[in-house]
Amino acid sequence: MDRCDLGERRRGPIWSRRAGAAAPRGVMVNIIHSVQGYHSKTIHFLNVAFDSSGDSLLAGDRQGNIYVFDLNGNRFNLVQRTMQACTALAFNLRRKTEFLVALADYSVKCFDTGTQELVSWMRGHESSVSSISVHGSGKYAITTSTDTAQLWDLDTFQRIRKLNVRQSVGIQKVFFLPLSNTILSCFKDNSVFAWEFDTLHCKYQLSPPVEGSVLFYKVFAVTRDGRTLVAGGKSNHLHLWCLELKQLIKIIQMPEKVRAVRHLEFLPDSFDGDSNQVLGVLSQDNIMRFINIETCKLLFDIGSPEEGISTAVISPNGQYIASVMENGSLNLYSVQALTQEGNKPPPFMVKVVEDGPKYTSEANKLITKVTSERSKGPWKSKQSKIQSRLLKLQANTSLENKENELPGGLNKKRLQALLKGFGEYPAKYRMFVWRSLLQLPENHLAFSSLIDRGIHSAFVNIQKEYPIKSGKLLRILQRTLSALAHWSAIFAETPYMPLLAFPFVKLFQNNQLICFEVVATVVVNFCQHWFEYFPNPPINVLGMMENVLAHHDKELLQHLIKYNVTSQVYAWPLLETLLSEVLTREEWLKAFDNIFSNHPSYFLMIVIAYVICSRAPLLHCNQAADFEYFFHHRNNVDINVVIKEAYHLMETTPLDIHPQQMLDDFTPLTKGQYPVFNKYPMFIVNYQAQKWEKIRQDEIEYLRERQLAHESEAKAQEQKAEDEAWYQRQKLLQEAEEQRQKILLEEEKLAEQRQRLAVVKRELKVKELQLLDASRRRFLNYHQDQLQMELKCLDDEIARKASMRQQEINAVQDIEPESQKQLFEKHLIKDQEAVTKEMKEEVEAHRRKVDLEDQHVQRLIEIEEIQKAQTVAEENLARAEQKHTDTDWRPRRSEQDREECYREIAKLLHDNRVREAELLKAMREAEEKKGEV
Repeated sequence: MDRCDLGERRRGPIWSRRAGAAAPRGVMVNIIHSVQGYHSKTIHFLNVAFDSSGDSLLAGDRQGNIYVFDLNGNRFNLVQRTMQACTALAFNLRRKTEFLVALADYSVKCFDTGTQELVSWMRGHESSVSSISVHGSGKYAITTSTDTAQLWDLDTFQRIRKLNVRQSVGIQKVFFLPLSNTILSCFKDNSVFAWEFDTLHCKYQLSPPVEGSVLFYKVFAVTRDGRTLVAGGKSNHLHLWCLELKQLIKIIQMPEKVRAVRHLEFLPDSFDGDSNQVLGVLSQDNIMRFINIETCKLLFDIGSPEEGISTAVISPNGQYIASVMENGSLNLYSVQALTQEGNKPPPFMVKVVEDGPKYTSEANKLITKVTSERSKGPWKSKQSKIQSRLLKLQANTSLENKENELPGGLNKKRLQALLKGFGEYPAKYRMFVWRSLLQLPENHLAFSSLIDRGIHSAFVNIQKEYPIKSGKLLRILQRTLSALAHWSAIFAETPYMPLLAFPFVKLFQNNQLICFEVVATVVVNFCQHWFEYFPNPPINVLGMMENVLAHHDKELLQHLIKYNVTSQVYAWPLLETLLSEVLTREEWLKAFDNIFSNHPSYFLMIVIAYVICSRAPLLHCNQAADFEYFFHHRNNVDINVVIKEAYHLMETTPLDIHPQQMLDDFTPLTKGQYPVFNKYPMFIVNYQAQKWEKIRQDEIEYLRERQLAHESEAKAQEQKAEDEAWYQRQKLLQEAEEQRQKILLEEEKLAEQRQRLAVVKRELKVKELQLLDASRRRFLNYHQDQLQMELKCLDDEIARKASMRQQEINAVQDIEPESQKQLFEKHLIKDQEAVTKEMKEEVEAHRRKVDLEDQHVQRLIEIEEIQKAQTVAEENLARAEQKHTDTDWRPRRSEQDREECYREIAKLLHDNRVREAELLKAMREAEEKKGEV
């Protein structure tokens, strides 16, 4: 057998070599998922599903890892991690890469194996989804839980319809019939209805089985052609229904070893035309047997008591069987290898003709017994003989056997025999055995209604009295105690209830419903008559125990009486804590294996046995504190001896003092709703409840007043802070106002300084203008003097030259001859021309100079006018700044003076030009005269 450990790998091969038909015991590969680390462990697989082709397998484990196994390609791939345990899988959708997975949070998700992404998230269930049925087209799906079934459209992932049932009638399974549009719904009251898919109208109902063969259906299977329905339950009978005739056609009786059927699955065959003949039956012994429903022959089986099967599915092509084993691994079987033994020629058979009974009932006529037609394989048992067992229907089962039958296919007598042989139940199956012994009803709706009421006021502050380190345990303890208090008011007033419930809370912390029902069952059966003397200890029960102790060990009782140690000291601490204070975990589990397997009086006997087995140290105690310490702490007492002594007390105690005569037999909790628990003095509990309620109301009022006082104080502090803040703001505003006043004063001073500065500037400007005027006048006077001097010089030069010319002329006329006279004249003419030219140049230069001075004077006038405009603007500005300043008359006077100066300068220039013109005229006349000469 090949083995594949997935480990931490996300993908890889499934097997190293394909076994095929040569697979030992038919197992092609065993797949496990182990995690290595500080605490190595194996993660259990929970559910498997094949796709529509049968060549791919989908598997989900307890941690929410979803794997796809490609059986043709020999590859596995981790396609999703949901982080939650899956409760159901479906891999036969219309889109081949999509699959549905139901999770522990009651939701259903659709994922894609190719993209590994979430496609849709469907919610609506209030309990875990147990099965998913997909329509043959792959477009619709039905999800089923115990309280509802919902129809989904897988194209839009919208809910189409929802089937609700009464609280007393649960749903077993709702699924599509193959090759039809019919929905089959099976309920816990054994009713089966067929519905039209399109209209959801009821087509028919299967009538209950005939008398004498009634069994409560738990599991169902339908052939591929949708014509035959097989149903099974807590019996070794299988009912075959013909859906076309709507009637029961056959009852198949399985071998004696089969006491309950857990799963049914048809094995497809390519040659049977979809009218499957081979049926796989998984029974309570974890073995899956494959029988022919026509011949009722046992063909082969898989699994064994050592390697049991938890659940199994068969591929649509009929080639593979995938089974989840009890140890959490996944086995893949080859159908070809399993059936090769059946293909051999059968051995010879000897048939015996027997006389049949003269009268057979209708039920007996339908019963067909399963027989074996092959030799047992080496993997099933050590026997090699050919077995041909006829398992007769035991119609008249004895009353004792019926009373010993427990849920889950267990038998109380056999469990007691196992317990006496080994002293305790296997740790792996202990919780399952306890649930069967206590016959827990698992009332989900009733428990949910209790939980929905919230935390009871009596246990709101339980953490103060019981400071548990684990927050999870504290919350579960709080919820469990609150549910008990909501169930019956006495439990809210019982001070020892947390001590009584805590061991079970710690043991069943992952399933609060089971925890509550175990505690409730213990209170109802093993705590009988405890609350009749409430709030005092159960004096009647303690009296019974003291009578038993007096009968079996008078010396010890006399010693206890001598030191005033009553049953409230040596028995009541053990009872109210359920021995959890004086025993270790393993010892406590072993003790309660025996307590749950016997009459409720055994619990009292085991407490008395503990006291008797501790007689040696108790006889040495002589202080009351020592006795109290002894019964509140662990001691060196062998629990096996205590259990054996308790059985001895049960057998040897006289009936007149035996607690069994005074205590009722074990009574499980009722299904649907929990029983009414009122075995306590109502008036005392009501009085105490009223008293506690008044105290709580007073405390609430006190807390409310204290809250109001705190709020008032907080408001006062807040008001004080606001006042201080307001005063601080006012102080800051006052300081800011003072600062602003200072700034305003400084600004006024600056404004006055600016005004004074403006006045000074204006005076300086006026002085500057006066100085400029004076300088201009001096310059004009100086320029005028220069012009007059130049004109005088020119006049003198002209006069000198004229006199010199006359002298020269006279001299020439007197001394030189005519030639010299002519030469002289020539020279004179040249000199005259040169002088004339020079004079012209000087006159022209003087004229240009005068023009330039005229232009300069014009510029000065323009500048003066601009400055005058600026002065006017400044004066206007000064008048705007200083409203009371009068207009000064001196600038006007300065303007008149300047105008007069300008007029004088213009007059002088005009006189200069007139003189120049006269000078030019005189020069021309002189030239003309020379020309005449």
